[in-house]
Amino acid sequence: MVGEMAQGTWNAGSLAQAVVMLNLLALTDAAHKSDLSSEASGAVINHSSMLIHRLQELLQNGNSSDTTLRVHTTNSDEVKIIHAHQLLLSLQSDIFEGLLLNQSVLTLQEPADCAVLFEKFLRYFYCGEISVHLNQAVPLHRLASKYHVSALQRGVSEYMKTHLASESTQGHVVSWYHYALKMGDEGLQESCLKFLAWNLSTVISSSEWVTVSDDLMVSLLQRSDLVLQNEIELFSAVEEWISKNNPDVPIIDKVLRSIRYAMISPSQLFQIQKQSTVLATYHSSVQDLLFQAFQFHSASPLHFAKYFDVNCSMFVPRNYLSSSWGSQWIINNPARDDRSLSFQTQLGPSNHDSTKKITWNALFSPRWLPVSLRPVYSESVSGASQSNRLDEGKPRLVVTSAMSGLEFAGVTFQKTVLVGVRRQQGKVFVKHVYNVHQSTDEVSDFLVHADLQKRTSEYLIDNSLHLHIIIKPIYHSLIKAK
Repeated sequence: MVGEMAQGTWNAGSLAQAVVMLNLLALTDAAHKSDLSSEASGAVINHSSMLIHRLQELLQNGNSSDTTLRVHTTNSDEVKIIHAHQLLLSLQSDIFEGLLLNQSVLTLQEPADCAVLFEKFLRYFYCGEISVHLNQAVPLHRLASKYHVSALQRGVSEYMKTHLASESTQGHVVSWYHYALKMGDEGLQESCLKFLAWNLSTVISSSEWVTVSDDLMVSLLQRSDLVLQNEIELFSAVEEWISKNNPDVPIIDKVLRSIRYAMISPSQLFQIQKQSTVLATYHSSVQDLLFQAFQFHSASPLHFAKYFDVNCSMFVPRNYLSSSWGSQWIINNPARDDRSLSFQTQLGPSNHDSTKKITWNALFSPRWLPVSLRPVYSESVSGASQSNRLDEGKPRLVVTSAMSGLEFAGVTFQKTVLVGVRRQQGKVFVKHVYNVHQSTDEVSDFLVHADLQKRTSEYLIDNSLHLHIIIKPIYHSLIKAK
């Protein structure tokens, strides 16, 4: 019988033969492993792909079927009949195992997006493999969750986490976040939330922005790690969201009070007060914040702090991409030589400091080694050995001020480095964010897991490293950064 299987003459008409084949392959594999341990010239004969093909034929042709699935599409007369096999369904799903205890015909109700993929979902039971596209991820995950196919559920969840930056016509991350929240998938939920925060400018310009739920909007606006051009961009986007969703008044109040008006220049504050219909309607909700913002801009922040509590997020900048707060840095061929960059930022967010600039120097080294680990060049050490030691180094990024600390007494600076990946439609998405402690200059663990030697590295775009360095001024004696 085994000989006939190897020759491809086995008749797939019997499920029992499939089970026998599985057992025979397992025993044969164990025997081969035993032989290999004692005989160096041993080999493994693997016909698993043939077996998987035969199992797929069982589903495709309905041979020796002992189970009938009637898949009804919700709110439709459409019914799909699938002939399947109880053993394979029960092996993968305890739900199917329970349903098939006393019956061989199952009637299932599925929404349209799940019903259209049900046969594809069932094929996974027979071959352990499935292709997934962006628009199929949620219905496949829903099916895997409903029928307790845990391996597929985890696989689709990982697919979603790694395809947040993939191109789609309508956008998909907001809907995936809402789905993850509903399903209780905290890992996917956090991945989506982080992506939305780090790529907010892109999300704001997409059609899915207006689909953000009330709770998600409130959650996003509380974060200090939002990446966007400036606070006025965020205010305009929130105004659009309020106008198109018309949420309840308590939500509008909470959202408008989450805008950091102190981060908006006085001229722009005057402009939005005059032109914004939303602000005109709900001016009383934020009147105190606007007045406080104007006061903040009119005096030295240290003087302002004598009379007002500045130990809150209102006076902490977010990750602004504006040139006032940092600089983009594209490093070509980053695996080769040390690179440097100089740029200027504004001393602080207050209009009182708007004309005061600080010069910063950034140094990037692709393979830096501590002095204790650097090779000693001598005749006793071969060139190849020294080259290997250099390859052990890790990327290093240091950002220092070119000015004396006395020139900005009372202020420290949090440095944030964004690493862009996966350019889509001309846009670079942020996937990695490094925050530097205020008392240090070096970015710890910078690209520690990156292989910059590979052109296919996820950290590179067209063999270039896309960075954006952001400087966030913090009045350290008064404000604790969140």
